[in-house]
Amino acid sequence: MEYDLASLEQYGIDTNIGLDYMRGADKYIRALQRYIKAYNSTYPQVSDNYNNKDWKNYCIQVHSLKSNSKMIGAVSLSKDFEALELASKSEDIATVDKLHEPTMSAWKMLIDNLAPIGELETEKPADELNVDEAKKVAEDLMVALDDFDDELSAKLVKKLAGYPFRLTQRGKLEEATSLIEDFLYDDALELIKEIAPEIK
Repeated sequence: MEYDLASLEQYGIDTNIGLDYMRGADKYIRALQRYIKAYNSTYPQVSDNYNNKDWKNYCIQVHSLKSNSKMIGAVSLSKDFEALELASKSEDIATVDKLHEPTMSAWKMLIDNLAPIGELETEKPADELNVDEAKKVAEDLMVALDDFDDELSAKLVKKLAGYPFRLTQRGKLEEATSLIEDFLYDDALELIKEIAPEIK
């Protein structure tokens, strides 16, 4: 698919970060599309939690938005969500009240600007896993790690990298990959157990 990714820089997106995380233009565009699609369900949830003063769930959601925004290269917006995360975690409501609306407006503006990407027709990369495939690979990987099967574990963890994890889980998967290379199977297994529930 053809798209001028450089044009995204006018919206405050560092495409080099997104391309680095997603390892390729096609995967990056698909990540942007997931980011756009998630907005319709996530925005009302964040708003409801803010209006209901449910700071625990509000904190969880802005934490996720911080990571997902960073992964697509929306660095400034990611920092805004991080500020909301820290404020809501410490229940600094004055800061949350000050930052909430400007951040939500900036988020909506970014989504509006990205709308043309959401309409692009894309094909799933050959190595990208859907939810069911990723769950099966994760289950097989945990069995292989429990059995200390180094060859199969190395093969499966590489395959699992084809699932579009968000930033936090991707970091854990990379750490698990390094642990497998160092034959630290128990430690790698604990990380995969943390990652597996996030496949949904």
